[in-house]
Amino acid sequence: MKTSVVGVVAITVALLCSCSAHKKVPLIQNADTIPAEILAQPIRVEDPILQPGDMLNIEVTSTDPIATAPFNKGRYLDAEGKIQTISRANGSNLMQGNNSVTSTASTEYYLIDKDGNINFPIVGEIHLAGLTKDEAQDEIVNSIYPKYLKIKPTVDVRFMNFRVTVLGAVGSPGIIVSPNERINIFEALAMAGDLDIQADRENILLVRTHPNGTRETHRLDVHDKNMLFSPYLYLQPNDMIYVNYNRSGAQNAWQISQGFTTTLAVVGGLSSVTALVISIINLTK
Repeated sequence: MKTSVVGVVAITVALLCSCSAHKKVPLIQNADTIPAEILAQPIRVEDPILQPGDMLNIEVTSTDPIATAPFNKGRYLDAEGKIQTISRANGSNLMQGNNSVTSTASTEYYLIDKDGNINFPIVGEIHLAGLTKDEAQDEIVNSIYPKYLKIKPTVDVRFMNFRVTVLGAVGSPGIIVSPNERINIFEALAMAGDLDIQADRENILLVRTHPNGTRETHRLDVHDKNMLFSPYLYLQPNDMIYVNYNRSGAQNAWQISQGFTTTLAVVGGLSSVTALVISIINLTK
């Protein structure tokens, strides 16, 4: 009789522990309770701010491609006035017959320097740090039109290094590069190999660096369904995400193995419950 009772108690405790742990794993819990009209509202995504160290691809176009060619890296006008494309990465002087054609392009991207400037063909330095992409495009247009171009051009600026860093309790910590200039925290975690089973999903640290060098930190709870509406859902370039380990994972810092500590905890709990059940049985006799 006593053995059967102990067995039932042990199974019950194990099941309860298993259910409790399982509930802490799923993300965006109770999302199906969010009203449809709330889900239909558009999310406002902050435009990335350019800062030193960013690499940009800048393309200038207009109805007069010959006039805009000198403002595009990797393109130049040959001796006949035709647009040519540089096929090699280095070299600023190209030979066309007996003529030397000068090109300002050695790479196909622009690096924002420590002072926040890029060195743009013909114009020289243009300060872009602290601007959004749209503002940077307007700044470049105003720098070349109407001073150098008679027709107002279109300027397209794209990030070449939109990246975030994901560290801590994830499958593959490292630097995540987004090709489409927009990435949310769930996409970043998925690209980092997903959260470890011992990750603390309610206490993820986000560190954001601003163009002026200042930083801000935020704690994110990816269990919370309201994370879908958080202003920190979408990440900014150079954000750092650190996923803490939960209490169970933190115990791995000790030399005692996780399996051993878990066994001790379960045995201790079972012993207490078993003693209580046996006492109750004895009292009922």
